[in-house]
Amino acid sequence: MTVRIYKETYFEAAHRLMHYEGKCYRLHGHQWRVEFWVDGTTSKDSQILVDFNLIKNIVNRYDHQIILNEEDPMVDCLKKFQEVVTTKGDPTSENLAGRMSAELEAECEKLGIIINVSKCRVWESTSCYAEWTPDAPETP
Repeated sequence: MTVRIYKETYFEAAHRLMHYEGKCYRLHGHQWRVEFWVDGTTSKDSQILVDFNLIKNIVNRYDHQIILNEEDPMVDCLKKFQEVVTTKGDPTSENLAGRMSAELEAECEKLGIIINVSKCRVWESTSCYAEWTPDAPETP
């Protein structure tokens, strides 16, 4: 059976936009909201497409982390004290939506689950989000 599921989850994290002129250049935090729309065929046995907890676990990789561009000079300094999640390019909502979609698809593939993330929204605040879809440009 082909179905579409939806999962909404949240995480807390800090980031900075190294190539941005304005206050977001500074390290700052958000409560991020992530929404996934996932399509595929359910398992014949369980009738489940993908466990909602698997989606939540992908997002939880970012919870209470500092997320920085891998080229950010702050990375080496902060790694002396804690883990730092790095991204190719600045860790924008756009970048994170594409990255999380790819991570979910890869994790499902490892488990033998074929899915298609049809849409992923990453909200930085209650009034702005970035949306990734398969026809969106590739994430750096």
